[in-house]
Amino acid sequence: MQDAINILMVGIMVLLGGIPSIYILVSMPVILAGKIYRKVRFGNSLYD
Repeated sequence: MQDAINILMVGIMVLLGGIPSIYILVSMPVILAGKIYRKVRFGNSLYD
C-alpha cells in the first residue's frame, strides 16, 4: 500500500513540474518568433 502511495505522489509531482516546463519550452520560441516577425514586417520594437 505504501508503494502505491509513493508512486502516485511521484506521478503527481512529475505532472506538476512537467506541465509548466513544457509550456515555457513551447511558448518562448512562439513569442520570440512573433516579435521578430513584427520587427521585420512593421518595424516595431522588440521590447513592446
